Amino acid sequence: MTVPDVNPATLPQAEFAQVVKRSSTGDLRRLMTGEQRRAVLDEVFVRMPGVFRADRAGSTNAVLHWKVGDRPDGGADTYELVIADRTCTLSPGPDRTPTLELSIGAVDFLKMVTGNANPIALFMLGKMKAKGDIGLTARVPNLFDVPKA
Repeated sequence: MTVPDVNPATLPQAEFAQVVKRSSTGDLRRLMTGEQRRAVLDEVFVRMPGVFRADRAGSTNAVLHWKVGDRPDGGADTYELVIADRTCTLSPGPDRTPTLELSIGAVDFLKMVTGNANPIALFMLGKMKAKGDIGLTARVPNLFDVPKA
């Protein structure tokens, strides 16, 4: 299976992670700037509450805005996750003030959420930027079970 053929809604997370791992950066870029971009991002974010680690959340209460860049028009898609009372929910739209806003390119985002890129390394290399509660930035990766590709 190649990236142009991928429909993340029909693949288990581990299999999707393997597809991303086997794909070239160019193929991933074409996917994330093509017609399937919205479906891929929507599916990734719909799955996030299911891989949330409540046991690691403690008293964390936060509104996370993920700004995934590299849209064909040059803009970014923003998704909102709310972490409160040891739960994580995906908001229908980003309508709350974020505790933390994370901005990242689409290919790096896809690699990160499939276990093919280290979020701390992306942050240190300037490929992911944070605005708001910077201390929360380091804790976010531990709040989710990322597939191992």
